[in-house]
Amino acid sequence: MSGLAKRVVALLSKSYSSAAASPHRTPSSWRWLSHHRVVEPTHRDEEIGRRCYSSLLLSSSAAGYHVSPSSSMKGAVFRDPTRPLSLELLQIPRPQAGEVLIRTKSCGVCHSDLHVLKGELPFASPCVVGHEITGEVVDHHPLTDPKIVHKFPVGSLVVGAFIMPCGSCFHCSKGHDDLCEDFFAYNRAQGTLYDGNTRLFLHGTGEPVYMYSMGGMAEYCVVPANALAVLPGSLPYSESAILGCAVFTAYGAMTHAAEVRPGDSIAVIGVGGVGSSCLQIAKAFGASDVIAVDISDEKLQKAKIFGATHTVNAIKEDAIEKIKTITGGMGVDIAVEALGKPQTFLQCVQSVRDGGKAVMIGLAKSGAVGEVDINRLVRRKIKVIGSYGARARQDLPKLVKLAESGIFNLTSAVSRKYTFEEAGKAFQDLDQGKIVSRAVVEIM
Repeated sequence: MSGLAKRVVALLSKSYSSAAASPHRTPSSWRWLSHHRVVEPTHRDEEIGRRCYSSLLLSSSAAGYHVSPSSSMKGAVFRDPTRPLSLELLQIPRPQAGEVLIRTKSCGVCHSDLHVLKGELPFASPCVVGHEITGEVVDHHPLTDPKIVHKFPVGSLVVGAFIMPCGSCFHCSKGHDDLCEDFFAYNRAQGTLYDGNTRLFLHGTGEPVYMYSMGGMAEYCVVPANALAVLPGSLPYSESAILGCAVFTAYGAMTHAAEVRPGDSIAVIGVGGVGSSCLQIAKAFGASDVIAVDISDEKLQKAKIFGATHTVNAIKEDAIEKIKTITGGMGVDIAVEALGKPQTFLQCVQSVRDGGKAVMIGLAKSGAVGEVDINRLVRRKIKVIGSYGARARQDLPKLVKLAESGIFNLTSAVSRKYTFEEAGKAFQDLDQGKIVSRAVVEIM
């Protein structure tokens, strides 16, 4: 076992309680991509907006800032693929028991959101996208468990994961937060939290606005406490947002699905934000051959920084044959597909050795189908495994610890930053392949 792998094992062996104990602080259907429209507030809205900040009086009380119901904030609202993403005035959300109100610092720019914005993944609208965030705790519900208030006191800095476990369903009770029934039944199916209601409403009209995860592309968001971890001051405030999805998704895939062991050979197909995180984790876990596959030379060059020992440009050469050549004709122990395309799904399955694992983490357009050679699957004991993400309560504090130790290079992983007003441009750049690894929108 390499020295780096031993460091990882030592860090991950520390208990969850110690990790969480100390509170620190084109086509017409794509017109939304063409520009980023800001809905200008009226004179009355501007006055209400000014009152918003004056009403958020800092308090030493654990109850928080006591946000006024009349206060407003800006959020990036998506309505349908024919309309541009727009900054609109929303009511500042109110957390319910077990939830935390966060003043959002930054939010990651992810392909999952892009699928929603392009209409490729059905989701309730109007909605606020954005599902990996950092921010500051500003309020708790009066009936929230005092242990939660103590763990996440007002003023503490936190990171939020996109899978927000309820903590009490069948799967959560077994520690499988990534399969939380309420998260999929309410948030992904309806755009709400687990009482069946959204926390977001338009300012003035009170029209419901739905939440993709916590709806992080807004100045404030409500997050179930189970999806949060304290962010230490030693970590970069903006860049750490990617711990909530890009790194979180990769960790779930490599730890729980692939079960990477020292000496494993690994291929990662698609080395954007999530794929590049897979490379870093593979290296940290002591993988031998770490093969990055993409069609962008720029991304492949950066993949070497994240731990790739070999790179393959799938346009210039046959990716499957190249992977087999690198591994002496065997194929890799583990292949990870991080794009969500039928072609790369097939490449992933065909790249593994007999008895190997093909791990699928890329979301696809709704209804997309991947092909598998059934006879090879059966005869050669190929394992095809889906993985959506990690387990927030157990894994998010571990990821913070790993990042704090330097295992993850968060600063290099974030290749671009955008202002809140540039959120629409950020998704346009993502769609056009202009973001090398991950981008974040800095909201505050």
